[in-house]
Amino acid sequence: MIWIKLKRIVRSGFYSFWRNGFVSLSSILVMMVTLFVIGSTIFSGAILGSTLNQIKDKVDVNVYFVTTAPEEEILAIKESIEKLPEVAPPVVYISKEDVLADFKKRHENDEFTLQALDELGENPLGATLNIKAKDPSQYESIVKFLDNESTLSSDGTSIIDKVNYYQNKDAIDRLTNIINSANRLGVILTIFLIIISTLITFNTLRLVIYMSRDEIAVMRLVGASTNYIRGPFFVAGAIYGFISAIFTLILFYPITIWLGNTTENFFVGLNVFHYYTANFGQIFLVIVASGVAIGSVSSFLAVRKYLKV
Repeated sequence: MIWIKLKRIVRSGFYSFWRNGFVSLSSILVMMVTLFVIGSTIFSGAILGSTLNQIKDKVDVNVYFVTTAPEEEILAIKESIEKLPEVAPPVVYISKEDVLADFKKRHENDEFTLQALDELGENPLGATLNIKAKDPSQYESIVKFLDNESTLSSDGTSIIDKVNYYQNKDAIDRLTNIINSANRLGVILTIFLIIISTLITFNTLRLVIYMSRDEIAVMRLVGASTNYIRGPFFVAGAIYGFISAIFTLILFYPITIWLGNTTENFFVGLNVFHYYTANFGQIFLVIVASGVAIGSVSSFLAVRKYLKV
């Protein structure tokens, strides 16, 4: 008996969808706008996330050691730093010889500087460590670790000459604030757009149900249950959402192709078309699930007014 009722509800849902062809088309187009907003939010989040990650990768802390610092003590500090949970591997060690070679390469056209180095007769540059944190807000705790007594040599003097965190602190703090603000704004904007789009879809589907108000009244008077009356509209709403999702996914294909090179050049290397194809399965599930949920739930709620007979 339950299976028969379920078949009737599904059949009635499909019939309602085809019978109200023009209104169904209007509902699909409106829902496509809703799903397009959701999809655009996904792409915008990916672009923003990629851009912020690229910026974060360019932020680091360099530790400069005194020229007399023993290599074994520097490597011991490096090993201790690598064990910190805030540090993103690897910690890069550059010996004083490599630092000098890099310096000479950068100034290969500056004869005065190279001549001054030759006159010194020894390497005036110390070794360095390059450290990246997992999050920009964690650099301060890493620097505090470097300031403790583990950086002292056997004679009690510090083997660290300078840490450039303090010169970069303003930039790091600014980046941290940008990331936190962008994440909050993204969440708020996404929720706002989805609510607005869902309300538009809800009001559009109410028109479909309004056209069937007399049928609902008759079914109610003859004793049909609430769920039995709601069922076909629930199914029809799910159909609207599914078809709208498929059309939206198809629409995203040429749009992402068109915008792919632009986003790659402008937004630090993220090609939105490559992102779309690489994550198509996840995007498909999100868009289809959103369409079916919005359509079916909107229909389910919109029919309540006409159940009071």
